[in-house]
Amino acid sequence: MNFHKYMHAVGTGPKGNRDLSFEESQDMMHQILDRGIHNEQIAAFLLGWRLKPETTQEFRGALSACDSYITPVKIENSIELGYPFDGKANNPYIFPLVAKVLEDSRLNLVVIGDDMQPAKNGITTKDICTNIQLGSNVHFFDRKDFFKELHDLTEIRMRLGLRTGLNTIEKLPRIASSEYAITGVFHKPYVKKYVEVFSERYKRFALLQGNEGTPELFSKGRLWIANNKDDIEEFIVDPEYYGINYQKSWDEISVEESLDQLNNPSNEYLKLATLNAAIFLFVTNRAKSIGEAYEMLNG
Repeated sequence: MNFHKYMHAVGTGPKGNRDLSFEESQDMMHQILDRGIHNEQIAAFLLGWRLKPETTQEFRGALSACDSYITPVKIENSIELGYPFDGKANNPYIFPLVAKVLEDSRLNLVVIGDDMQPAKNGITTKDICTNIQLGSNVHFFDRKDFFKELHDLTEIRMRLGLRTGLNTIEKLPRIASSEYAITGVFHKPYVKKYVEVFSERYKRFALLQGNEGTPELFSKGRLWIANNKDDIEEFIVDPEYYGINYQKSWDEISVEESLDQLNNPSNEYLKLATLNAAIFLFVTNRAKSIGEAYEMLNG
């Protein structure tokens, strides 16, 4: 179809804008990924789409198109971790330590990364995974290797400098055919939308009110588990309840500082890693509760 049809749908203002159908969203995403249109058109559409804003149906259609470019590599007994591609700015990552805690449980962690995308300018999972020795149960997938079409949009996205609908759909590509997945969410109103977009792709799908929008708990927050799009359970998780007194940072952190905290973790940071590991065990049905999983891991 003529791409101008989609630009008109998102770029003519409240009275003229309309939502795209599932099929239109598929076609729109294919045209963007195949680069059959001008870069200016891609940037204009992404901005207008964000302002319209995007619908669940549009996300699902775009995600379906993305699936056709990816050849999954099956990782058994795995949970896919949906990290934002704009990174973490103020705190280190914890998933390498979580993986060590989970070694005996035979749970594999699937982490996806790429060059930084807008708009936080933080440290990416790729920065960490390419500069540290990962455990055997961490499986890192570089997007430039398995989904080059989306990777190649990085320059356009960085010039635009804003979050777009791609920031949402790129988090969970299901590259490892994982039965379980968890991603981060900032605000409760987005929980339902994420569940409607992603939950049917997994046996069990979870959302965590985690640190800097990641699936990593650093302070008191909420965990939502979707057994299906109409069955969502909510849990409050507080590290202090488990005797953990880790103090998260509000200051900008460097890659070197992040790596140093992973290579030389404090006792409180290790306890926090254990709690995050317990959350993953609960999400993947390996424990009846986070408390039970935490006790199991502490032996």
